[in-house]
Amino acid sequence: AAARAVSDRINVIELIEPGKYQALRVGNDAAVAFPRLFVDADVEISASSVDHLVEALTAHDVSAVGPRRVIPREGVHWAVRSYYDVWESLPSVSSGLFGRGVIGFSEVGHERFVGLPEMMGDDLVISESFDSHERLVVVEAEVTIHPPRTLTDLHRRRIRASTGNAQADAAGLRRADGRTTVGDLAGVVRRNPRLAPRIPVFLAVVVAGRVAARRAVSAGDFETWERDESSRQ
Repeated sequence: AAARAVSDRINVIELIEPGKYQALRVGNDAAVAFPRLFVDADVEISASSVDHLVEALTAHDVSAVGPRRVIPREGVHWAVRSYYDVWESLPSVSSGLFGRGVIGFSEVGHERFVGLPEMMGDDLVISESFDSHERLVVVEAEVTIHPPRTLTDLHRRRIRASTGNAQADAAGLRRADGRTTVGDLAGVVRRNPRLAPRIPVFLAVVVAGRVAARRAVSAGDFETWERDESSRQ
């Protein structure tokens, strides 16, 4: 109802069964134009930023684009802030299109997207399907992504991420440079020594998420969607 109230040019399609993957596919089938953008429901992006993404896809020889992330820290647990301070500094996070809530495709990039299998970590798999010269983070475009406010909610997100990563690894859809290594964390500290005290917090959150994800991975459960509600308040 909120979307319909904005403009009669907006085509709202309602599905009986919930699910992000199905929603992406149904919406994609209904779209007719390129470039084409996919936007998560829980992020904020302006019309001018959308314009910048479209311009990048038409002006540059790239197939997929994403905006620059802005992750507000106000009202967020200190451990969650520490986690994101380290996470945002990782090379794969800085250059990848995952975790941005918005991905745009040219017609060529779209053909690759529709050929990908259904995956829990869909944005990671999409990002990994493009070489570095085929994708672009458009710094003029900005998306606001609200992080979990509590450590419990961050843990839920990490369980989902770890489960999705395991599924992508098993399918051979994740590159080696997409994994965080000790060398990556050492590089973060070299570039920004003030982050050194936050590395143990980051590691604790990641390890706890991996341990908690083992049951789902062992059971082959890649459909249960662990999500936090605090970021949606």
